[in-house]
Amino acid sequence: MERLEVGDGRVVEYLVEGPVGGRPLVMHHGTPGVAMMLEPVAEVASRYGLRFVTHSRPGYSNSTPQPGRRVADVADDVTVLLDVLGADDFVTIGWSGGGPHALACAALLPDRCRAAAIIAGVAPYDAEGLDWLAGMGEENITEFGAAATGKDALDEFLAEASAELKEVQPGDIIAAFGDLLSAVDQAALRGGLADYLAASCRAAVSRGYDGWRDDDLAFLADWGIDLASIKIPVSIWQGDQDRMVPHAHGRWLGDHVPGATTNLVPGEGHLSLINNIDSIIATLASS
Repeated sequence: MERLEVGDGRVVEYLVEGPVGGRPLVMHHGTPGVAMMLEPVAEVASRYGLRFVTHSRPGYSNSTPQPGRRVADVADDVTVLLDVLGADDFVTIGWSGGGPHALACAALLPDRCRAAAIIAGVAPYDAEGLDWLAGMGEENITEFGAAATGKDALDEFLAEASAELKEVQPGDIIAAFGDLLSAVDQAALRGGLADYLAASCRAAVSRGYDGWRDDDLAFLADWGIDLASIKIPVSIWQGDQDRMVPHAHGRWLGDHVPGATTNLVPGEGHLSLINNIDSIIATLASS
């Protein structure tokens, strides 16, 4: 893990893995989450000559909090990171809560971002014609209901939720996520993702829940980007068994990001979409 200082004096932690000189594949982690090696993604990226790069968003782990941040603010941090790596251009993946941040890179960094893939990413909270909470598990309905009420209510929810995740172990992760997991996602965890998800959750709240809170508030606020302005290739990937981010979000994004290729994958959930990572990265590598 490495650290860099960004323009306003904050510190952002990041990691890099893969072929030196390869085009960066910048992965935006979920909510809550941190910069952490995800072997299936890094391995496939390397096979396509891409360099796996990820950073912890402000407030997570060792990245300095940035109160009041918007989704759009990620573009500045990614720009500094690319400059440090000496990279002229990149491709990007956003998974779950990382989805809006990958879209921000697509919208705001068109001269450097060559393509984006959104894996089970959320749509804007004010998306016209979308019932944003419909189909989500009970935990998400409670969480975002609190976020919509305001910071104090969200703080109360996250104080308890983060305390539960601070020591979560792989064997506990299915119970910890409860109604958010469809059967296919439970199977994905038992098949090897539990170690990664538990470690990511522990690290995400190891220094508090600032990052998690600021992610949630940013999702519900104006993202600060115009989806209709996106000109680069974007692929949307969404499973119909997703109880964290229901498939209607992917369908809405596919209808509102110009030229997007929408892949609504039957039988897949929020986590099991990792089964499609080769196809996802192949699409990015060809751009």
